[in-house]
Amino acid sequence: QVQLVESGGGLVQPGGSLRLSCAASGFTLNYYAIGWFRQAPGKEREGVSCISSSGGITYYADSVKGRFTISRDSAKNTVYLQMNTLKPEDTAVYYCAAGPHITTVQAMCVFIRGFDYWGQGTQVTVSS
Repeated sequence: QVQLVESGGGLVQPGGSLRLSCAASGFTLNYYAIGWFRQAPGKEREGVSCISSSGGITYYADSVKGRFTISRDSAKNTVYLQMNTLKPEDTAVYYCAAGPHITTVQAMCVFIRGFDYWGQGTQVTVSS
């Protein structure tokens, strides 16, 4: 069974850090671009960060650039999103997704296009 499972979400104070994990089962992530997306209440889903299958190309939304880092561990079949200096506006449900390279990593991320597999999401709440 093909599955993506996110973990690592929770409640954190502004300025704090969290590391989200996206673990795959039933298939290998090595051949796929991976993206992290988020959706806050009343807002559309947006691309946060994406990484190419090789790990050599990454994209970050302007709102998280310099604070978030995406990485992948092929041996663990897992992709991570390290989130530092969290802000209340980062509060959302975070989803990971995997898809073949149908276009550039940036375009896939910005337009949320080409991702065939999605996780169930993990809640991140930034609040004092």
